[in-house]
Amino acid sequence: MSDDKTKQGTPDRSKVSTSEPYELSYIASKFALSLDEARDLVAKHGPSREAVEAAAARLTKGARKTA
Repeated sequence: MSDDKTKQGTPDRSKVSTSEPYELSYIASKFALSLDEARDLVAKHGPSREAVEAAAARLTKGARKTA
């Protein structure tokens, strides 16, 4: 029996996929980061969107204070 391709689950919005360029682009544009910085954040903090966005917020907040 084959899989029913019409029954797709909902995407996991709580994860950031590094294999999907648009997800890294979203994080990068939301926090004014480069794609490499966004990729590094995911590598360092894991795929949890909450953890990546919190780290990005701290990173950009710290950058504004020193500027």
